[in-house]
Amino acid sequence: MKILRFFVLVVFLGSAAGSSWCTQNPQVLLKTDLGEILIELYPEKAPITAANFLRYVDEERFQGATFYRVVTLNNQPNDEIIIEVIQGGLGYTRTALRFDPIPHETTRDTGILHQNGTISMARSQPGSASSEFFICINDQPELDFGGKRNPDGQGFAAFGRVIDGMEVVRRIQNLPSERQMLTSGLVIHSIQRFPRR
Repeated sequence: MKILRFFVLVVFLGSAAGSSWCTQNPQVLLKTDLGEILIELYPEKAPITAANFLRYVDEERFQGATFYRVVTLNNQPNDEIIIEVIQGGLGYTRTALRFDPIPHETTRDTGILHQNGTISMARSQPGSASSEFFICINDQPELDFGGKRNPDGQGFAAFGRVIDGMEVVRRIQNLPSERQMLTSGLVIHSIQRFPRR
């Protein structure tokens, strides 16, 4: 009887572990010469934005992309609202690798706030985000819905968070730059699902 109860318990725990594994948020591993950054995405909270990012990842469109912009406490002389982020992606030049822009998912709708390590989409107007993303260094509430960094008050579309590798993010932020642009872009060798499928 004890053996039977033990067997039932093992089967129950195994199935529970299996179901939690199936519902785990997707993770992506970003590799650079300065180290690796592991990011967890939140598709249930930000389905449009997370799906867009994963489409770039799954189609390997970020291979050879770069981190090219670093915003520090000391390089925003004309901004009233000071933030800290690093920005990367395919860059500002036109490229066939870029998908069409996606609808804007505000932090008011998703509940994903711009805290330390949050990954979010760069944009100009709401609904203009496509391939460019940034990672927050320290909490940045002025990037949330209602924040004042962008005059339209819509904030930016956060969709995940760094769960390992913030020391790499800070290394990137400290690279030589001029007027927020890295003097030499840091190549992103790959961004892949983790573990690889």
